[in-house]
Amino acid sequence: MQSKSPTTSPGFDGLDLRLLSALALDGRASFSRIAAVLGVSDQTVARRYRRLCAEGGLRVVLMRDAHRLGEDQWMLRVRCAPDSAPAIGEALAKRSDTYWVGLASGGTEVLCLTRPRSPLDHDDLLLGRLPRTPSVVEIRAHQLLHRFYGGAQSWVSKLDALTAAETEALRPRRAPDPAPARITPQDGPLLAALERDGRATYPEVQRATGLTESAAKRRLTALLASGAVFVDSECDPGILGRPVAAILWITAAPATLHSVGEALAGHTPIAHASAATGPCNIIATALAESTADLYAYLSGPLGRLEGVQHVETTVFLRRIKQLTYPAPMR
Repeated sequence: MQSKSPTTSPGFDGLDLRLLSALALDGRASFSRIAAVLGVSDQTVARRYRRLCAEGGLRVVLMRDAHRLGEDQWMLRVRCAPDSAPAIGEALAKRSDTYWVGLASGGTEVLCLTRPRSPLDHDDLLLGRLPRTPSVVEIRAHQLLHRFYGGAQSWVSKLDALTAAETEALRPRRAPDPAPARITPQDGPLLAALERDGRATYPEVQRATGLTESAAKRRLTALLASGAVFVDSECDPGILGRPVAAILWITAAPATLHSVGEALAGHTPIAHASAATGPCNIIATALAESTADLYAYLSGPLGRLEGVQHVETTVFLRRIKQLTYPAPMR
């Protein structure tokens, strides 16, 4: 599938895409800094941001990088009795250890990304609550082993809405921290405040945590530099002209697993790709303009990848939770 010019849905335009691209680079950049780079007023950026949040499902939150922290991540496929999937999805969305929940497969399957904070959380979910739910027919748990694309890498950046100069001007100036990524118990209140709102001001963080503004800023800067956390932004891909989203369960020959994953990372439709355990060994998320566009990708660039042996496609019906927020109803 050839790269296409970025498109947006009615009601959103190229400036919205450029703002989203700016936030993908630095989710905490001030409106004045973004406005100066984009060549518009501060008020325009603030107004567009509020509308994207209200109508486009935009969320900006701090996320812990499980791969950098060495924490487990799991993709769950929960097959349910008819009419029970929404309720099960809503229950999963209320858990603090889930950060993406969606409905698929005609409404009979719940897909869930979970990051257990402890072995007890993992056992409680996979060995306790879900198996005891009467309407759960089958559970498949895939542990994510290696990330090819995603995390701090935003799919929006693949749309090339910003020039090289604009990208350079917006990219945070942050020296990498050579120390291992680490989060301490004392970081809990700071992270909790920014997991609710990644753009919370330092006075707001001070009120929520009791830290001084300077202490909060120093610690957040250190955490970001270490790679332990990143500021993530996500919106409804439909407003960017990609309303069709699908999970691809890919089986690659073991010797080509890494090369297939690296190739997927460079494909424009791919928003996330990871090596995984289970019947397939790569799980990826693809975004497309239409079902015909998805077919063109599956039968074209993906189908031609050397080493791909099998692909199962599951199309999303509805997102229930994205990042740390319930997904807005649209």
